[in-house]
Amino acid sequence: MSSLLLSTSYLPPVEYFAIIMHNGGATIEVQETYPKQTYRNRCHIATSGGLLALTIPIVKTNGNHTRTSEAAVSYHLPWNRTHWRSLEAAYNTSPYFLYYRDILEPLYYLHYERLIDLNNRFLETMLDILKMQVPVTFSRSYTTHESGGTDFRFAIHPKRPACLYAASEFPRYTQVFDEQWGFLPNLSIVDLLFNMGPDAHAYLHQLAFKIIKD
Repeated sequence: MSSLLLSTSYLPPVEYFAIIMHNGGATIEVQETYPKQTYRNRCHIATSGGLLALTIPIVKTNGNHTRTSEAAVSYHLPWNRTHWRSLEAAYNTSPYFLYYRDILEPLYYLHYERLIDLNNRFLETMLDILKMQVPVTFSRSYTTHESGGTDFRFAIHPKRPACLYAASEFPRYTQVFDEQWGFLPNLSIVDLLFNMGPDAHAYLHQLAFKIIKD
């Protein structure tokens, strides 16, 4: 089991993958009590209207005592179609959207009972596209603290700055709407992928090296 602890995450931000690359793998926490308003069921993308959060509706199968491993995906509303259409509208003019759409679009029309199954399917797909051959496992029990500075379960959070880098430390790359909004760092990995394509791996390697350097 990897000493790096991360939360499960829906299309995680760029730094999530840089940390995995630096560590050479990760353990995903699934035994915690499920917390709200985190990257566990949401991601951020850049649109013509600015930053947009895409959120997966969740059913807490055991109320407030629901573990992350038990959190179910709700299909009461067609969120999956909405998310894909949002991605399409945001990135259809990006250099690599057409290159990757046939890989990603079918994932939105599969049925997932649990959030961790959905997140893991997307994570495995992203790691494969990025050519990151690293082991990712699930936690078997809940640990209250992980020593050695490797516990990022709550550090990577949509309401906090990037946990390892200042915004200025993220190398700039061309984004679809950067003329309107300027460069928006540390968005969902799909922003990096659609805009940089195969060069996304080198970008992440640059961030991962910065961890070693610092």
